[in-house]
Amino acid sequence: MQGSRFAFGPFVLDSGAGTLLRNDVPVAVGYRGIKLLGALVGRPGEILEKAELMDAAWPGTAVEEGNLTVQIALLRKLLGPAADGGEWIATVPRVGYRFTGAVEQLGGAKRKSLPLPGKPSIAVLPFVNVSTDPEQESFADGLTEDLITDLSRISGLFVIARNSAFAYKGKAMDVRDIAQDLGVHYLLEGSARRAAGRVRINAQLVDAVSGDHLWAERFDRSLEDIFAVQDEVTGKIVEALLGRLRAPPPRNRPKNLEAYDLCVRARKLMDDSPQTAREAHLMLTRAVSLDPEYAEAYRWLAMNHWMGWVHSGGPTETSRSVALELARKAVAIDPNDAGCRWVLAYLLAYERSFAEADAEFAKAIELDPNEADAWAALSDIAVLAGRVEEGLEHIRKAFRLNPFPASWYYLALGQAQYAAGEYEAAVETLRRDETYRTSSRRFLAASLAQLGRLDEARAEAELFLVGNPHFTTRHWAATEPFRDAATLEHFVDGFRKAGLPE
Repeated sequence: MQGSRFAFGPFVLDSGAGTLLRNDVPVAVGYRGIKLLGALVGRPGEILEKAELMDAAWPGTAVEEGNLTVQIALLRKLLGPAADGGEWIATVPRVGYRFTGAVEQLGGAKRKSLPLPGKPSIAVLPFVNVSTDPEQESFADGLTEDLITDLSRISGLFVIARNSAFAYKGKAMDVRDIAQDLGVHYLLEGSARRAAGRVRINAQLVDAVSGDHLWAERFDRSLEDIFAVQDEVTGKIVEALLGRLRAPPPRNRPKNLEAYDLCVRARKLMDDSPQTAREAHLMLTRAVSLDPEYAEAYRWLAMNHWMGWVHSGGPTETSRSVALELARKAVAIDPNDAGCRWVLAYLLAYERSFAEADAEFAKAIELDPNEADAWAALSDIAVLAGRVEEGLEHIRKAFRLNPFPASWYYLALGQAQYAAGEYEAAVETLRRDETYRTSSRRFLAASLAQLGRLDEARAEAELFLVGNPHFTTRHWAATEPFRDAATLEHFVDGFRKAGLPE
């Protein structure tokens, strides 16, 4: 995505590329930090309220104010003192923050256009909520996500993943620029309005290369018909792009719309903080109770248990078994859902049920070759199995399907690059990740250590241990699903050189 570049003091911030340079040297700053800094330097001297800053860094997500405080403190530490000895970011008590330095806006560095795939390619842009009720925002988002999933399952199409499509939510951009950013030929855009038991949807399919509108239609139906409308929209798009309908196996649809809304809202809260993960857990548990045969709710509940396990610093028998049981339930309800399949596959790999895990991954890819998260998860498991080149290929495919991914993609790519001995590339990759809250700092420390940059490596190891005080290499090696002794020893060697605890 094209972004603005700003210079202040010795720094250059490229918010589009997600980078911060100090005297042309990259500064290790996380995704949220880049977003916050971009908001502040974009309006130097102005007071930005806390709510506005939290919306910039956590769009569409309810987070505690403490998360903002932590991010501001990290930015101040990274930036250091300004030339006058003061702080770049000033606190305005009980209101917000203000960027105090002089800022020069530089020419935008346009992201290099991605080449078009060899098959019809499409991105579904977030549908606009035209209801007067802001609570209906999740309905429009859910509609967008479902259309992405439905189209993704068509093997003759190349479909951009949800995370990258939603990078354009609320942004007024030329469709040609968006298509070039994402490397697609076609865009689907539209709006949705839900009120008084009715739903009105406007959708149009645009050829972003020629600017032509290939198809447009309005749907005004009973809310109970929403999933039939989704099927109809999908069918018309596929017919327009492929010339004939190619129906995939039927999807499991929720029978309760409240459960559907809860699931959409919960997905936005997951993997953001322990507090929001707990909120997501309550929503998903409620969704399951309202609709016990809703596979998606079980899938996301399984993932929420899994992420709680990972963030806690180590597995527990209860969290691991509950997550696996929920994932199995999701697949049993809907064996044709690729998302349910890859989540089960990933959990099975950590149980060292490798044959079953490999089979589930294969089925997930067969059901949906556009499932970017499946390719990223498979990369992680392939690398730990010693299939490093295969892992690199998988994560690159995931990035192509999802050019603006969640931060864990960078962790998977950096891990694969480290395993391949591409240490410089791994350092560059892992410094883009949300290092204050993920596992990436340990792999960054190992990469720096292998390059002989021991002071930097040990500094990163110390920062990692602040958030993971109970980490030991031995425990980590015992819990990760390694299948290759040489690959395991390679990682252990890097951790040891970086000074991480044995």
